[in-house]
Amino acid sequence: MNVLFLGFGYVARATARALAGRAKMTATTRDAAKADSLVAQGITPVFMRDNACALEDAVRAASHVVASAPPGGDGDPFLPLIDPDLVKTRWTGYLSTTGVYGDRGGGWAFEWDRLDPVEPRSVRRAQAEARWQAAGARVFRLAGIYGPGQSAFDKLREGRARRIIKPDQVFSRIHVDDIASALLLAMARPEAGGVFNLADDLPCAQSDVVLAAARLLGMEPPMEEAFDPGAMSPMQASFYSANRRVSNARAKQVLSWRPAFPTYREGLAAIYEAENASTAPAP
Repeated sequence: MNVLFLGFGYVARATARALAGRAKMTATTRDAAKADSLVAQGITPVFMRDNACALEDAVRAASHVVASAPPGGDGDPFLPLIDPDLVKTRWTGYLSTTGVYGDRGGGWAFEWDRLDPVEPRSVRRAQAEARWQAAGARVFRLAGIYGPGQSAFDKLREGRARRIIKPDQVFSRIHVDDIASALLLAMARPEAGGVFNLADDLPCAQSDVVLAAARLLGMEPPMEEAFDPGAMSPMQASFYSANRRVSNARAKQVLSWRPAFPTYREGLAAIYEAENASTAPAP
């Protein structure tokens, strides 16, 4: 396997860790310092400041392509630089978001549902994933991502955690390592195409997650707050504009995928245990 990452953010890094020792890896970057970090991880950097030929050469050398960079105002940053016919000859996965479903009034969102994105960033995602699908890519719609260094623990320690109460509001989420495991299973099943939702088994209120994290840390949890868009940043308020439960049934059936962290409880416990292990004094 020779895996090319178009964008090397949080999910791509977790996927690269899961692939270590199994595949050659290449990743795009615009920053020399990040390129040095990639090399230190055994990953070959492709500088985006170079001409488009460098990117197409990287795609041509790859057996698998994982596209994770979000679209900007001008759309997807990579696909216009790559011959779509070249993409079709590789296993390609595009990482999108469950935000493309919009509001479901607390109901379940399935891969075959009509998309109804509301926020501009979700509209751009829906447009980008349609273009990647037309080029033959599988699409992975990701629920709210958390994991080491990006969880309720970090927000609590930084004083940014809030327990916002909006009756009947639920969110779906997924541990970053469960995304990586699903991608590896999909790579091993080239016949499995289409769209896959990646979410855990327990949609719930975000305030439940904050409370559980505070208890694990032995911290006093933040006070409950009634939902008030005027007291929130526009970005934070936008997350509460859609209420949906995300089904993971297709990924389970087609990919034989099972999340190692089926709920936030197992996910938080694993993060907490790993943090404690890393700070424990040597015997």
